[in-house]
Amino acid sequence: MKRENDFEERREHLKHLNNDELYERFWSLTEEIVKPMVELGHDYTSPAIERSVLLRMGFSSIEAKPIIDYGTKWNLLSKGIGNVVLTYGRLRDISYLKAGEELSKGIGWDMILKEMKGGDR
Repeated sequence: MKRENDFEERREHLKHLNNDELYERFWSLTEEIVKPMVELGHDYTSPAIERSVLLRMGFSSIEAKPIIDYGTKWNLLSKGIGNVVLTYGRLRDISYLKAGEELSKGIGWDMILKEMKGGDR
């Protein structure tokens, strides 16, 4: 069975777009497709999932546990604990490993809360 060549018909709504407009359309549609997955990750994460992220970032279990505990305490798991560590590192202009070390010792959570939660505490 040979497939009918209907390319011209299927591309009719796109043929007037230039490369920049096609590029924008592609990323807009990609964002639309991925949005539900991002929302699921935001809504349904857990300490175990976030701990696994930290382990894959190179932290030990001993370092990851207090970071997860503080993240849970401050209701930041939905922000992504890896993101929390990276954000703190960026704010302090330090490596993410040093950032995680500080966060695991309870240092810097006030800065993270201000940055990530803003006025919705």
